[in-house]
Amino acid sequence: MLLRPNYNLESIYDIDIAKLREDGIKGLFFDLDSTLMKSKSGKFSFQTVQFLNDLKSNFKLAIISNNKNMEYIKKAKSQTDIPIYAKAAKPATHVLLKACKDLELDPINVAMIGDRPLSDILGGERAGMVTILVDSISKDEETPIVRFARFLERLTIKR
Repeated sequence: MLLRPNYNLESIYDIDIAKLREDGIKGLFFDLDSTLMKSKSGKFSFQTVQFLNDLKSNFKLAIISNNKNMEYIKKAKSQTDIPIYAKAAKPATHVLLKACKDLELDPINVAMIGDRPLSDILGGERAGMVTILVDSISKDEETPIVRFARFLERLTIKR
């Protein structure tokens, strides 16, 4: 199976916000770990918080995580007023579609942004969303085995 995200970017900060608005995108759904915060850190960086706050004036936002650790999710929720949906089981679409319903968004007007092709991007595509693949927010700190696993996963991306 080959995937093709609509956009393949190095970082969340490289997203062309004006282009997304021009294309009718009204909602941005972000993966949590390795997309918005360093994996297993439970903490948003100041830069990420500012970035998300800037987006709020133009988009409805949600964070969609496969993480099942509710203490961890509670810690993340304490740092933002953006709704966080846990236990998403991406690439399943039920939580993505629930977030669309909750935020009164049509999936075709939502971009799913994440670092994993086989969960975030596939889930977004299956839900009918625009998809944006980004590299890990902490890629320079990841172990060689994690980087190799990411390389293998990205072999599924159709160029």
